[in-house]
Amino acid sequence: MDAANPIGVFDSGVGGLSVLHEIRRALPGEDLLYVADSAHAPYGDKSQQFIEERSIAITEFLISRNAKAIVVACNTATGAAITTLRSRFSMPIIAMEPAVKPAAAHTKSGVIGVLATSRTLASDNFVKLFARYGEDAEILGQACPGLVEQVEAGDLSGDKTRHLLEGYVLPLLERGADTLVLGCTHYPFLAPLIQELAGPGVAVIDSAAAVARQLRHRLEAGHLLADEGKAGTECFWTSGAVATAQPLVSQLWRTETEVCALPASAGHKPEQNCPIRTLRELDLPGF
Repeated sequence: MDAANPIGVFDSGVGGLSVLHEIRRALPGEDLLYVADSAHAPYGDKSQQFIEERSIAITEFLISRNAKAIVVACNTATGAAITTLRSRFSMPIIAMEPAVKPAAAHTKSGVIGVLATSRTLASDNFVKLFARYGEDAEILGQACPGLVEQVEAGDLSGDKTRHLLEGYVLPLLERGADTLVLGCTHYPFLAPLIQELAGPGVAVIDSAAAVARQLRHRLEAGHLLADEGKAGTECFWTSGAVATAQPLVSQLWRTETEVCALPASAGHKPEQNCPIRTLRELDLPGF
């Protein structure tokens, strides 16, 4: 494994770009590869077998592009496939975990709301988090069907998105939650609207920055950090329609990007290289 090799990141769709932002902040010299499996989003309503198969195929594709580490930037894929991925591949594989631990340390009311997909809330990972921190705080899980689709459509603040969030956030506040955990990587893109609905006295937190720190730690431990004297690059693929993905990825990445079609047989090298964008000065308030 070469320290100059890129880092591979994937999600069920574009939500993992919220994690990619934090990785870029923490590791400015790294080349980043990102796969959005938008043709199959959301993962929350898919079977474990399907999510495992997609996670393996995308990981194999990223390895074919010489990835030195993999970040599963999806809570649902983490819950369904992380054990399988780590048993099959020997490289560092970094997973997501809802930020219940810092939420339990932060809450004053003793009530935490966790916004996530139904599959994440039912996963063994979340059940373990609930058992570990449920004695210190009341943890309220709130499934949020429809939110991933709103982000995938680029609707971050429209009437439908607001209506959905009101139905998910307000009941948590009524039960005394003073800390909200964003348990899906799509949801940080809705954080401004969630904060508006929750009010300034409620903390809204996610785990993207912690994942970036863990990635850096693993790379340092393996002597795999790239030269930080250079600017890192990014390359993007989608399993969905490129014409739809390109403006959406540009919107969420906050700079013009080029998006390539993920090969149907992900895991094999594509016939042609994807154009790579050099890191630019980004204006990223809220990330």
